[in-house]
Amino acid sequence: LPAPGTPEKQPHVWGQAVAAVAVVGALVAAVWVVPRVLPSSEDSASHPASCPAGERKELPAAYKATPRAVSGGQLCTALNRPDLAQLLGTPGETATTASGTSNTAPLTGEKIPSPEAEVRFGTYTVHLSATYNRLSVAQYGKLLKVGNERDLKTLTVLGRPATFSSDHTMAFKIAWGGGSSQAEQGPLARTLSVALDRKDQGGYYEVTVWSTTGALPDDSVLVGIAEKVLPTIPERAAARQDAPMS
Repeated sequence: LPAPGTPEKQPHVWGQAVAAVAVVGALVAAVWVVPRVLPSSEDSASHPASCPAGERKELPAAYKATPRAVSGGQLCTALNRPDLAQLLGTPGETATTASGTSNTAPLTGEKIPSPEAEVRFGTYTVHLSATYNRLSVAQYGKLLKVGNERDLKTLTVLGRPATFSSDHTMAFKIAWGGGSSQAEQGPLARTLSVALDRKDQGGYYEVTVWSTTGALPDDSVLVGIAEKVLPTIPERAAARQDAPMS
């Protein structure tokens, strides 16, 4: 353990950005794998999906060490709203699956929380995540420009800096009966990144929407979801108001 008063080294912001990109590949894998192992939408059509009750295991130490960090279960509860389908523009649909995970970001030595939640409908899948690092939305936008992001758009959501971006999901095809599994480019996903605070001091929430057909809702839909969901996310109290983020 470091000696008292010794500042802990923080991952470089570009390294954190790479970690954030790696997380996307992990989350979108569920688009193709989950439908084969979970009940079909027909089985659950009359019973809207609910988030798992409580945390199944103790949260990683990074969650306790990071001010404001919330769990995947809390994100799931916030995202799985009764009016989410209506916000998506598909009011007749019922959520078929709802989940939340409380992992840590890759390439960070398990020091940065990476909670995620996902709610799936017949038409769209909505993913919500929180990133607790020192990378601001402004810096993230510059990183996307370096990566030749063509659909980048900056705006303000809930009084906070925000950025729209697009990227293709990854489709993982598993050979259940033998042979080799394959990974290929999947449908396009649209993501709205919103800073954790008005001053954009580092970290952000991300609302991502995609469909297996490749169809996407208007950007205003994602803004509407963020404006309804983000204020309902409970934040863990920091030990000190000026405590640094992990």
